Amino acid sequence: MTDSAPPLEEPTVPEGSLFLNRELSWLDFNDRVFAESEDARNPLLERVRFLSITASNLDEFYSKRIGWLKRVAHSDPLTRTVDDLTVLDQLRLVLDRTQAARTRMERHWRDRLCPDLAAHGVHFSSYEALDPAAQARLHEYFLSDVFPVLTPLVVDPAHPFPFISGGSLSLALSIRDRRSGRDLFARIKVPPNRPRLIDAGEGRFVWLEDLIASHLDLLFPGVEVTDSQAIRVLRSVDLDTPDEESDDLLELMESELRRRRFASAVSFEGTHALSPATHALLIEELEIHESDIVTLEGPLGLADLTQIANLPLPDLAFPPFVPAVPSIFREAEGASLFDAIRGQDILVHHPYESFDATVARFVQQAAVDPGVLAIKHTMYRTSPDSPILQSLIDASGRGKQVAVLVELSARLDEANNIEWARRLEEAGVHVAYGNPHLKIHSKISLVVREEASGVTLYGHIGTGNYNSRTARVYTDFGLLTADPRICSDLVMVFNFLTGLSEHPDTRMLLLAPANLRSELERRVRREIDHARAGRAARIVFKMNALEDAAFTTLLYEASQAGVDVELIVRGICRLRAGLPGLSDRVRVTSIIGRFLEHARVYYFHNDGAPEYFVGSADLMKRNLDERIEVLTPINDPALRHQLDGFLALQLTDDRQSWTLHDARWTRDEASAEEGVHARLLALASGSA
Repeated sequence: MTDSAPPLEEPTVPEGSLFLNRELSWLDFNDRVFAESEDARNPLLERVRFLSITASNLDEFYSKRIGWLKRVAHSDPLTRTVDDLTVLDQLRLVLDRTQAARTRMERHWRDRLCPDLAAHGVHFSSYEALDPAAQARLHEYFLSDVFPVLTPLVVDPAHPFPFISGGSLSLALSIRDRRSGRDLFARIKVPPNRPRLIDAGEGRFVWLEDLIASHLDLLFPGVEVTDSQAIRVLRSVDLDTPDEESDDLLELMESELRRRRFASAVSFEGTHALSPATHALLIEELEIHESDIVTLEGPLGLADLTQIANLPLPDLAFPPFVPAVPSIFREAEGASLFDAIRGQDILVHHPYESFDATVARFVQQAAVDPGVLAIKHTMYRTSPDSPILQSLIDASGRGKQVAVLVELSARLDEANNIEWARRLEEAGVHVAYGNPHLKIHSKISLVVREEASGVTLYGHIGTGNYNSRTARVYTDFGLLTADPRICSDLVMVFNFLTGLSEHPDTRMLLLAPANLRSELERRVRREIDHARAGRAARIVFKMNALEDAAFTTLLYEASQAGVDVELIVRGICRLRAGLPGLSDRVRVTSIIGRFLEHARVYYFHNDGAPEYFVGSADLMKRNLDERIEVLTPINDPALRHQLDGFLALQLTDDRQSWTLHDARWTRDEASAEEGVHARLLALASGSA
């Protein structure tokens, strides 16, 4: 900001109202996902899939955020966040919203999707409603495949209350003790390793819990069962970072996972009202509040509807697609991929372009290339069968120096990461872990190769995880480069991660928590200066979330100064768009559809000398200040043109995009049939 800059116009709303609430904004996002399930323009099975995703998202929200809200509300209920709501007020608002969402999802399944599926020959039946032949088949299936797995547990003086794990489905029973006449509580865990929906033939499906409930006489022979219902418990995954020091971070994280298994319950779902005795027992044993008990008609756990969404009914699903292989990779078949990367920077776009044929191939070729001396790699989330990590194990076996930075505390992926860390260590890979207070969220890989001209460095910097499975449904960018300036920065970043040093002074990369916040802020202020000098000023940010209060305030300042601010935000957005005198030059859109928008792109007009960055960081406080994040500049004019086209498609989409007006998200229901995802698929396949 220059000294001669005119004073900013005062905001027209109170300071606390400048920011939308984080939790409610996330629930708005999940409502947008749910709207895809309601949208009849989507194929029927995809509508079922969107309902499954909505339910899964809500379960995760409960475990992560409601657990946090309850913990803070218990210790200091009057704590206020930047939106000026107390934590206790937020908890009440969130519980109201989530209860309404559960009811809405349940009714949508029962009243809309089930009849539509029935019209296409997919039916849901109780066991009792099946014809005798189908009952006989399912009875045999129960005896052979389900009954041996079940363990009926009763609560009495000789049998303590059973532990009910988070997310598990159970049958809660009242059984009558014939001797005393008392009703006792019993529980049967519905086995998660059996299909939730049992194919009864002729397009009919029976819920597993209903099949079990229909055979209680085999589980409790000679015992009167007076009540049976499905129940589900969700437990918090929000645990305090341990204060104790440990010589082995891996062992410490394993201990944390054991603690989490027994974390407090945050929700109890049942399919009808509990008896007074069972109600009192569950409140005591689960240590839950009355407000945590939710009665639904069922079925519980709608996330399991993925099984229906995956039915082989192609007419009811999105058309299949095969990710394209960019021409430069096809031309490099049988030759060294490193020659292609050394010749030019390459920007790949997943899932439209194949992850396995580009990024995974980059690591695979490095593993077997005799000229490669070392490979360095970060791992935040990955698949259990990761081809990249298998390649790194292979590289270590071939005598190459391999170092992998494993983030053990990637929420809900800790167990998988611990398993991979042990496998990598056993294979001789140098494994280091993220600091519990500074997660490694960056997606970077570095290859050191000896060539005729000397040692050459090759790098990959991505916006998404090195995960072949999610790369088929998450939209992400990845830069493959041999630019010595960028790769030299990568060397410094990896040395910082594996060694003990101050934050590296990178020349090209923006690195959090060292300089990423300050460098992004500097560029926004540069646009403000251009606007105040009468020059064109524009920024376009695409990200998963805008949560950081300071950066939100800076974007308000940019709008007031005359900067055109265009934000493409998938999820949380704390900024209120379009408010006169405050954010009337800010446009916020959200793209929801077939793929999960995951790429982060930052564009600055810079008076006609534009700058572009891609990488792992969202505009969240945790990303800017509390994690290792990397953004890389995109310098090649052709790749900048590629990003321009991509951003233009996102900003002009009139099928999948939602627009934020103040605090309300809307979209044009009469919009075009083809959205940005279909257009990018067509472009990638060359058919556009």
